Amino acid sequence: QVQLVESGGGEVQAGGSLKVSCTVSGNRGRVGGMAWYRRYPGNQREWVASITDGGATNYGDFVKGRFTISKDNAKNTAYLQMNDLKPEDAAVYFCNANIIRLGRPVDTIWGQGTQVTVSS
Repeated sequence: QVQLVESGGGEVQAGGSLKVSCTVSGNRGRVGGMAWYRRYPGNQREWVASITDGGATNYGDFVKGRFTISKDNAKNTAYLQMNDLKPEDAAVYFCNANIIRLGRPVDTIWGQGTQVTVSS
């Protein structure tokens, strides 16, 4: 069974850094593009960053150079390095991944998320 698990969340002081990861396991194809989102209390969801199958990256406007998304294809893992964290960055961070089989995207899977808390 394909699953995606995030890790690396925790509590950090404002101005600090944190690196979260999400790993796909159990897939019979390969992992293509991946993306990070965050969810606030009340279930409001916000896109944070994406990395395509070819490695191109895009970020939400609020990131402003503070976050970096990367991907290790050998490990089926995406990372989100977050620097200069602000209290408003506190949220559950979760990711998705596109599964590719026989050269075609066949599914998008989602993880449950990891909590990031930023204290002022």
